[in-house]
Amino acid sequence: MNRNTTIIVAAAIVSALALGGIYILWPKANAGDTTLVVSTTTSLYDTGILDQIEEVFEAEHDIDLYFISVGTGLAITHAQRGDADMILVHAPSQELSFLENGYGANRKIVAYNFFSIVGPEGDPAGIADMAPNDALARLVEKGRAEEAIWVSRGDDSGTHTKEKALWGMAGFDVSALRDEDWYREAGSGMGTTLKIAEEVDAYTLTDMGTYLKYYTDGLISLEVQVGAGEELLNVYSALAINPVYNEDANLDDATTFMEFLASSEGQSIFETYGVDTYGTALFNPAVELLRSDPSSTIAQWIAGAAFFDGSECPEEYRVGDTELYS
Repeated sequence: MNRNTTIIVAAAIVSALALGGIYILWPKANAGDTTLVVSTTTSLYDTGILDQIEEVFEAEHDIDLYFISVGTGLAITHAQRGDADMILVHAPSQELSFLENGYGANRKIVAYNFFSIVGPEGDPAGIADMAPNDALARLVEKGRAEEAIWVSRGDDSGTHTKEKALWGMAGFDVSALRDEDWYREAGSGMGTTLKIAEEVDAYTLTDMGTYLKYYTDGLISLEVQVGAGEELLNVYSALAINPVYNEDANLDDATTFMEFLASSEGQSIFETYGVDTYGTALFNPAVELLRSDPSSTIAQWIAGAAFFDGSECPEEYRVGDTELYS
């Protein structure tokens, strides 16, 4: 069922107030269907791709998908406390900890796009086309001179994790920057952060999927100043909950859904979603690229950024019967 037919339950409102903004897409289950709860990132929700994935998947399987849409950090927290059967996120460092601590299993990379630094028209800080490190150094200089504002997600999401890594690569300590007036934290999802940056003529880091939707829909006028490159790669992965950790987790249906995402049908959704509306896909499929062209530049970038010990999911983190790695 798509977003227009879902019921946002009262618990979601309470959770949103407590945790800084949570979307729970809770459809009415059909009789005889099983349910699969997927804790996922706001960048997938904000673009609308989850609607299409849900529509196609549910038409073929007796499984109702329930999405809890939050930042990656909270998505993982939901899974750790038993509120989800799997996660669909984009923060490799957090995903590795999730696996190592026994919470997750059967990680599968399914898609990628790129982060970008976007900012006001006219680029008052003058960072256009710089390397990310140089652009961030310039923003610190201009921010301290009261000539630029930065808006951070500040929510422990995948985007926030990438942002902190980029600041570190540029030689800056985020814990110190956050005490400076020009560095502001939204504590919200990507869409809200983009709109806050729009309102205050600020710069921010965004995934390109959410940015293209909001820009093309006329919700923001911010322009891409620093675009795609290896440092800005954004990799999306699906992970099941390890049944050893949570015996109530729905591993069978999680496996079915993950195999769908990795199938040619699921990958086609990533490849085509947004083309008719935005002139370009908001995401890029990763499965066939990694399988058939592992020496390509993008595949090597993905491996460098998101593989663990040379694999998307080392053997010790694989459980049950699955065709994910065949």
